[in-house]
Amino acid sequence: MIKFPSDLTIAQVNEYQTQIIPLIDNLDVITIDDSELARIDTIGVQFILAVITYIIAQGKEIKWQSKSSVLKESIQQLGISDAILLQYIMD
Repeated sequence: MIKFPSDLTIAQVNEYQTQIIPLIDNLDVITIDDSELARIDTIGVQFILAVITYIIAQGKEIKWQSKSSVLKESIQQLGISDAILLQYIMD
């Protein structure tokens, strides 16, 4: 399971990336939990999009366990309309 931290900003992305890549590589079904996400910046949103793209490129299944309102608001504020991200995040 990938559990996003409470803060996913430019300061955390590099460190967090090194932690989740092995998880993705070792699982066939990736469960994502963003329930603790309280703060995210543009880099954090781009990171989540990159994670989703990487999982799909590996031919793995994604199950989104929780849909953070903070993430939804950030996506809307940034005007992101990427279909890959929206199919998992938006209701």
